[in-house]
Amino acid sequence: MNSSSSEHSYDAVVIGGGAAGIGVSTALMHAGVENFVVLERRSVGASFDAWPAETRFITPSFPTNSIGMLDLNSIAIGISPAFSLQVEHPTGAEYASHLRGVAELFELPVREGVRVLRVARVGEDFRIDADEETLRAKHVIWAAGEFQYPSLSRFPGSELCRHTATIPDYEGLSGDEFVIIGGYESGVDAAYHLSFYDKRVKLIDRGCPWMDESSDPSVALSTYSLERMREEWFEQFVQLFPNTSVCSVRQQSDQYVVETIGGEEFESGTQPLLAGGFEGSVKLVAGLFDKREDGFPLLNEHDESTKTPGLFLCGPTVRHDDHVFCFIYKYRQRFAVVAKAIASRLGLAAEELETYRKWGMYLDDLSCCGEECATC
Repeated sequence: MNSSSSEHSYDAVVIGGGAAGIGVSTALMHAGVENFVVLERRSVGASFDAWPAETRFITPSFPTNSIGMLDLNSIAIGISPAFSLQVEHPTGAEYASHLRGVAELFELPVREGVRVLRVARVGEDFRIDADEETLRAKHVIWAAGEFQYPSLSRFPGSELCRHTATIPDYEGLSGDEFVIIGGYESGVDAAYHLSFYDKRVKLIDRGCPWMDESSDPSVALSTYSLERMREEWFEQFVQLFPNTSVCSVRQQSDQYVVETIGGEEFESGTQPLLAGGFEGSVKLVAGLFDKREDGFPLLNEHDESTKTPGLFLCGPTVRHDDHVFCFIYKYRQRFAVVAKAIASRLGLAAEELETYRKWGMYLDDLSCCGEECATC
């Protein structure tokens, strides 16, 4: 990886060295873009390294095969975490090592330990202000991710909770009884591991995702999570409270009290765990995007800001109509869209990107045609 810190003017600057940043950077290379750099404020895959030690990918990894199907957790053509890691459900640390391997394999120009402070459009170019330098670029790809920014402002007293994204491992949590707020993937994951260690858990959710009939993994629980909920220790130690909306958390003497809209109260001697809910990194450049009605950034068909031409968004915050590109195997389909748009403006043929079309990474339009689309 390149560690040079000299100032330079680039054709493109990618901000973020996670799955989105490394994936779209690989697509840029395949598109023939050479004069670009990837800026990562910590290290490649840092958000995955921060996962609780026991947490694993809910999407299974299978080696890339001859019938044209990518490993679900792959972010580059011909690359398979299942093959390189030899595991079906990687841990965060394993996947972070995989991302570092991809960056090294393709010799991506990654610079770690660079914290971006501001991005501004100046004339025809962008100015990127970092800790100790200023860079110039014709195009910027914002791929800084979501999961390093846990939300603790969901309801009064949420700051008293501990977000699951800040837990190093579940085995090390002290206490015998826990209240978990949020019953989607992160909540079930926390309950699964705590119950494995013989901890009693009350799992509260405003809906009932474990009974949702949708096949959309953005809405319903994955089969991996549902399977784990059937484990003997989960059924023995976890009590489910569906359709229960939390309105506040307060501390009362040595107890935490979780209150619901229906007036029910749950007391806990341990800090309640808040599962899910992230503010995301886009807030740092929110002024450069118009907003959709749902608050997400408004993008054109190239995943480009409608307000600031040349600024692209890559990752799980991308929205088109009702389509949610939340998991790696969904938002990776947009890598080639962004890479082709930038390459075309630089006068590059981007012929290698035609390979992406074979693998289901669309180049010309939305990568999802609705619920009927098997790819999503």
